[in-house]
Amino acid sequence: MASGVVVLSLCGFTPALAKPPVVSIQSLLEEMVSYDSVARWPDPAYTCKQASSYDRATVAPDKPGWFANSDQNQFIRTETNQGRTEKVMMDADGPGCIVRFWLTTGGNKKGSLRFYFDGATEPALAFPAYDLLSGDLKIGPPLAQPHPGYHANGNGGNNFYLPIPYAKHCKVTWDEGSDGARYYQINYRTYAEGARVETYTGAALDAARPTVERVNSALPARPDKPQGRILAKEIELTAGGKYLLKLPPGPAAVRRLELRVPADPLASAQLALRSLVLQMTCDGEDTVWCPASDFFGSGVGLNKVANWYRSVDLDGTMVCRWVMPYKKNAQLTLVNLAAQPLKFSLNVTVSPWAWDERSMHFHAVWHHEADLKTPPLRDWNFVTLTGRGVYVGDTLALFNPVATWYGEGDEKIFVDGEAFPSHIGTGTEDYYGYSYAPKPAHNTPFCGEPRIDQQMTQGHNTSTRTRNLDGIPFQHSLQFDMELISWVPTTLIYAATTYWYAFPGIVSNVPPQPHAAALPIAVVPGAVRPAVVAAPVPRKPGVIECEGMTVVAKSAGLSATPQAMQPFGAERWSGGAQLLVAASAIGDFVEIEWPAPDDQPRKLLLYATQAPDYGELRFTVNGKAVSTKFDGYADSVQPAAAIDLGVIKPGEGKYKLRVEVVGANPASKNAKYFFGLDGVVMEKPAAASGTP
Repeated sequence: MASGVVVLSLCGFTPALAKPPVVSIQSLLEEMVSYDSVARWPDPAYTCKQASSYDRATVAPDKPGWFANSDQNQFIRTETNQGRTEKVMMDADGPGCIVRFWLTTGGNKKGSLRFYFDGATEPALAFPAYDLLSGDLKIGPPLAQPHPGYHANGNGGNNFYLPIPYAKHCKVTWDEGSDGARYYQINYRTYAEGARVETYTGAALDAARPTVERVNSALPARPDKPQGRILAKEIELTAGGKYLLKLPPGPAAVRRLELRVPADPLASAQLALRSLVLQMTCDGEDTVWCPASDFFGSGVGLNKVANWYRSVDLDGTMVCRWVMPYKKNAQLTLVNLAAQPLKFSLNVTVSPWAWDERSMHFHAVWHHEADLKTPPLRDWNFVTLTGRGVYVGDTLALFNPVATWYGEGDEKIFVDGEAFPSHIGTGTEDYYGYSYAPKPAHNTPFCGEPRIDQQMTQGHNTSTRTRNLDGIPFQHSLQFDMELISWVPTTLIYAATTYWYAFPGIVSNVPPQPHAAALPIAVVPGAVRPAVVAAPVPRKPGVIECEGMTVVAKSAGLSATPQAMQPFGAERWSGGAQLLVAASAIGDFVEIEWPAPDDQPRKLLLYATQAPDYGELRFTVNGKAVSTKFDGYADSVQPAAAIDLGVIKPGEGKYKLRVEVVGANPASKNAKYFFGLDGVVMEKPAAASGTP
């Protein structure tokens, strides 16, 4: 897949014709942002494997320990280098390349990582362990991406996507002077013998810095719409109706697929019911069968998705940017399985494709199963494939009826008939790039959790991961299983959408499931949160939403997540949501910030929430205490009157608000110290003569 140089331009990434002489940091970064590259069989060819801290008691399906769960502090071996005791995390012959490095800890951040290349006895890279993943190499997000929930001890999950190539060999070690729970996953490529790979050096990274910056800017952005013929249709489907769109003759490729369903309650309900199914046929083979919301990574309902390959907006717009080539002909079919008619718009961008012996078709299937009881512990199959292709991602949408963590299970990916999986992980949340679940809803270019109904994961949850440089080629077969291990006995509903590219003749073990796609959506008994996502509530004029602000600091272990307020009359809150802070003690705090329009002082009005389990608060703005105190207690959930924070001058072009728990009303119940923040209004004062 490192077969073509990609010229980075201001308007996007345009493939050029020349082939790079070697695989390098530069060529791999260019491959990362080329949508075309993943649709062709890799050249030079490679295998993809994973080194991780999985429990070494896991040996074989017929041996004790197959579901062992002590997935921390497990290493290949311990060795002594120049008087240091080092634990080996990865030891791989090349030519190859590290393409994803995930790391987290449940304790301190002590210790050092060392990277040894090509048999050298001195490390080419050596630094405090978490500096790689928190940006001390000056890489920055999203190539170096700390995830929500990250705080001083590293708990939260960290992903590092900068490719680190090596010509002959790579060894990664860890040494530290104290104990702590260490979890890691390293995805790496091993190229075919004879491939020319330029080993990582500091000089090579410095030379690639301009490309690093462009890639970091491009990955979170929405690329310009590609050039090509646009097929735009406004469609109304009756109950049970079908719409078929024949695409222009090939060789060609779908470059962009956009589906928009009006975001009114009825449309959202039908979308949540998975009633609209997307089908695709390329060159006479069925390649896609999937409910629309799952296909675009949203899971159940309309949930915000911001991914390099897919995006979903709450106005009902869903976009797929995976390139879908075909040699001769292709068609799209949309089926409405609901009992009501459905209106939507469809926009498909098609352009020519240079079909060759490396070109592959895009595939997606949806595997749904209810009544999944655990225990017993089990491996649940996402998909099993027979044929030749490259696995490029998955979306897991599930329903959990209990308020506790469901996802202790590890992924197990068997490639080409392996007896033991070459990819075995450390937990479901770790596979999806975060850690120490549960976490708030979030998105990054290659992984995220678009939906989480409840902080302890009761209700609906969606996690998604798309593979780029860490795509998994397979010559004959691929089997993807996920362990089902919950903290307490429960009965789950799983729905996994899997994505891959393949040559003609690929066979999947997942058939279409129209009956499952038409099932009513599960709800938690007695829950007040509807399973169907209602229409978005407009933002009130002048309000800056707290749930959209950046959380710059918070107490260790504290959860600060957006909360939809539909159960309490969403229209009473701006945008129908608030920032819910699950404080648990006096002294717990959160700091949020937002940009100032200019350097002039403003009167700040904070809108908050009162509830039976909310605490007493005090406020600090830009480091200065505000005299106003606030009692968050009320006998029902309700918006509070505006809190006057005073007339305040911005600092460094922004405002930083610290909210701290100082007590609890004697009548407060249960949690006592929670609080909710709706939004801030900045008003020009009649006379801005001073600041507090």
